[in-house]
Amino acid sequence: MMQELYKEIILDHYRRPRHRHEIEDAEIEEHLNNPLCGDEVTVYANLRDDGMDVSFTGRGCAISQASASMLAERLEGKSRGEAGEEISAFLEMMRTEPNEELGDLTALKGVVQTPNRVRCATLAWDALKRGLETR
Repeated sequence: MMQELYKEIILDHYRRPRHRHEIEDAEIEEHLNNPLCGDEVTVYANLRDDGMDVSFTGRGCAISQASASMLAERLEGKSRGEAGEEISAFLEMMRTEPNEELGDLTALKGVVQTPNRVRCATLAWDALKRGLETR
């Protein structure tokens, strides 16, 4: 039953992605790809005093693109510190156990059953993490 709900959440983000656009002259523009399956994602962010502006572009499987949409929706308006904590919590969940505090993001843990698919789910998160660490 939960599996179906998880699939619906992911398909919704895949079909109707949130914040899918480039940000001109973004402070952070980080591109990552997954050579195993050809997924690509570029995450854009501007760090403003009142919270981050986050978006993405890319192409690939439903999981990688839905995850990027979920990242942008989840981290929009968050402070740099809050975003870092969310990214860490998400990446930790993808390696370990579901974390109910992450809400809809738990759906990604629910559908990713194989290690090579974890990379699809974490692509955008790894990109933004790298971007934050180098700025």
